[in-house]
Amino acid sequence: MFVDSHCHIDFTDLVDLGASLFTSMREAGVSHALCAGVSVERLPGVLAIAEAHANVFCSVGVHPEHTEGEDPDVARLLELAQHPKVVAIGETGLDYYWHKDQPEWQRERFRQHIRAARACDKPLIVHTRDAAADTLRLMREEGAEACGGVMHCFTETWEVASGAMDQGFYISFSGIVTFKNATQIKDVAARMPLDRLLIETDSPYLAPVPYRGKLNQPAYVPYVAHEIAKLRGISVDEVAEASTNNFFRLFKDAAR
Repeated sequence: MFVDSHCHIDFTDLVDLGASLFTSMREAGVSHALCAGVSVERLPGVLAIAEAHANVFCSVGVHPEHTEGEDPDVARLLELAQHPKVVAIGETGLDYYWHKDQPEWQRERFRQHIRAARACDKPLIVHTRDAAADTLRLMREEGAEACGGVMHCFTETWEVASGAMDQGFYISFSGIVTFKNATQIKDVAARMPLDRLLIETDSPYLAPVPYRGKLNQPAYVPYVAHEIAKLRGISVDEVAEASTNNFFRLFKDAAR
C-alpha cells in the first residue's frame, strides 16, 4: 500500500471529482493521504474532508506565498491544532521565488510555525523555494529538530537534503522526480537513506509522467514510488513499505 504524504484535495478541481477521487485511490492501492493546510480561511474545508474520511489526515498552517488573510501566532496555531485529525503544522517555510525581496514577515511566520510545532509536539511540513540556506538556518535557530518534520516536494541539492536530515527531517518526493530533466532530484532520491523517504503528489499540481500537465490526484502517487524504485534498483514494494512506515513514524497522531 502507498500513502500520499502531501496533497490538497480540498482544492476545487479535486473536490469536484467527488467520490471518484477516493475510489481511484483505493484502486491504486493508496491507503491514506494527508491534506495539507495552506491558510486559516481554507481550514474548515480541509477539516471537513478529514472528518468525512477515516484515511485522510490534515495539517494546520499558512503557506509562505500567502500575503492576505489571517496570520496566526503560536497561540492561534495551537488552538487550531487541537482538532483530532490535525497531525502536523504547516505547510510553512520560505518562498523567495515569489517574494524576491526576502521579506522579514515571511521569516517571522516560519518561526511562529516552528515554535507552535515544538509546543504541540507535532511535526512540521516545510516548503522551501529559492530559500534553502535561510530555511535550514531558521530551523536550526528555532530548534526544529525537537519536533522534526518533512521537506515536502523536495527540489534541492543533496547538501540541502543532508542538512535537513541532520535535523531529523524526512525528505518527500513528488511527481517532479519522474520528469526527464529532474537530474538533481533523481540523484537525491537515489542516494538518501530509505528510512527518511516519503512520497507525495502535491496534487492537484505536478502530476507525474505519464500524466504530466494534467490534473494530479492521490491515486497517482504510485508513479512516484515506481520511479524511485527504478533509480535505486529495488522493488516498488520496498519503496511502498518504507515510505508508508516512515509516514506513520513521523506523523505519529495518524492512525493506520
